[in-house]
Amino acid sequence: MTRPILEAKGLHVSFNGVRAADDVSIAVHDGEFLAIIGPNGSGKTTLLNICTGYIRPSSGSVVLDGHDITRLSPRAIARRGVARAFQIPQLFSAQRVIDNMMLALAATDGLWSVVQPLETASRRDEARALLELVGLADDAGRISSKLPEGHRKLMDIAVALALKPRLLLLDEPTSGVSALERFPLMEALMSALRQRRITALFVEHDMDVVARYASRVLVWSAGNIMAEGRPDEVFSNAQVRQRVVGVA
Repeated sequence: MTRPILEAKGLHVSFNGVRAADDVSIAVHDGEFLAIIGPNGSGKTTLLNICTGYIRPSSGSVVLDGHDITRLSPRAIARRGVARAFQIPQLFSAQRVIDNMMLALAATDGLWSVVQPLETASRRDEARALLELVGLADDAGRISSKLPEGHRKLMDIAVALALKPRLLLLDEPTSGVSALERFPLMEALMSALRQRRITALFVEHDMDVVARYASRVLVWSAGNIMAEGRPDEVFSNAQVRQRVVGVA
């Protein structure tokens, strides 16, 4: 197993007395595609929020490349190479796809303001390269709100990739995507991650997607990790099959 790029140690978080994380520790290893599965409300998204600075644990720590990032802001964590794609794409829906990408690149560079041009030759080329990477080059001139949901998801991922992350966190990448779109979406995503050598941690409810694409699976239940391992190992676990997958 390669070295951990991210480690969460002894995390505790509760909301109104409900434990979303109860002394949870995990490690995300460089180069893997780690899936988190579990019932609704079990705390899966809470972990992503902790690792990206949106929620601070009551105790425990998050360590990135040996450095404690537990108390850093989301922006500071992003600058250290951790990007996030959300369940609902975070886009400027009335703007063209290419404009969204150039905005993301400008914000990442910290070089744009209302008195400076958004579109430059180098920024446009970089935006198009990112769209090509996720298979959206043909959509560059379309208004973002007009895209199919699968393409909007890929566009949100492309925006996250503008940060040049080493680690990408995804919250249900196939949520809201049609059955016909989900596997092409995942193929495009996996291709982009491999080409850029990006490690990923993702929450997902579609067990077919998890079985096909995850290199390792964590099963989250009631604020704890009840099982972990390769997809075939996890899905052969009787408790997982009964309590998470929904088959005996």
